Amino acid sequence: MEVAVEVVPFLKSLSESSGVSGYEQQVRDLVTEQYAALADEVRVDAMGNVIALKNGTGAAPRFRVMLAAHMDEIGLIVSMLDQGFLRFNSVGGFDQRTLMGQEVVVHARRDLPGIIGSRPPHVLSAEERNKPVPMEDLFIDVGLAQPELQEVVRVGDLITIRRPFLELRNGLVCGKAFDDRAAVVSVAVCLDMLQTLKHEWDVFAVATVQEELGVRGAITSTYGIAPDIGIAIDVGFGKQPGVSEEYSIDLDKGPALAIGPNIHPAMFSELKRVADVFEIPVQVEVAPRPTGTDARAIQVTREGIPTALLSIPLRNMHTPIEMLAVKDLVRTGHLMAQFIAALDGAFIDKLSWEEEGV
Repeated sequence: MEVAVEVVPFLKSLSESSGVSGYEQQVRDLVTEQYAALADEVRVDAMGNVIALKNGTGAAPRFRVMLAAHMDEIGLIVSMLDQGFLRFNSVGGFDQRTLMGQEVVVHARRDLPGIIGSRPPHVLSAEERNKPVPMEDLFIDVGLAQPELQEVVRVGDLITIRRPFLELRNGLVCGKAFDDRAAVVSVAVCLDMLQTLKHEWDVFAVATVQEELGVRGAITSTYGIAPDIGIAIDVGFGKQPGVSEEYSIDLDKGPALAIGPNIHPAMFSELKRVADVFEIPVQVEVAPRPTGTDARAIQVTREGIPTALLSIPLRNMHTPIEMLAVKDLVRTGHLMAQFIAALDGAFIDKLSWEEEGV
């Protein structure tokens, strides 16, 4: 699977960029530049979603397929300046157990390096030492006294974890915000592969915003595009100690196809068929409830959109050191490209609930 997109450098640049939910400008610029090289049109909507269009070859009006991967990340926000230290709250679902001792960047009048700290264990009670430090007891130290701190930092300034991208053995990489910028890279791989594949349908590739706060970007972009079908690409729980075998997927064994009420059965079946034909390794992920992904929003937009969900296996989700296999990103992009190339007018009939087997 040869691709022109520089997968690892692109993922590295996205991972090390700042893009807390609602404030995605820095990462949005990178995505816009990359998608513009692979699509016929690129625009940013009022919500901040990046929407790239690659025109199909079919007769107009053409059917539309939407690919959605969110580019926002969980982060922190300054809530108070306290005697030379910063108190903060979370933007999105941070696991507070992972915050203690982390290096951060405070995006103030100028970027400030800082460290998350708390009272040392020596001054805590025995009961306090045996519990995670609550977020309200954590603080950020940027090395400034209160008068200078007040000149540089304001309540409401954003904070991101400082985590350099790292390449490990056997094609594994780790860093922050792979949830879900890994999927943004997979969509770029798909668009790249479509340069040499004929496809009848128009392809709308969307890097959505504010997924971590309630799939907000997917709601608005899906409504505006009004696709005939949609595919959300997100991450799934990679197998590791302490994670249930039932709800986890293997790294380096391909993306997982979700199955459950959030997923249209014909979409699942066609993706599985394409994976088998092109010998793309895939796994199956059971999703018995509404998924916490853009798929949830796509499915119930307007009169309803037949939806699928692809999950890239990821270890250490919602921590500052997420891990994945690079090959899984390429496989996910390859699967989407071949699925799109196989779409024709007859596929619409397969989406009908009167169709035999649906």
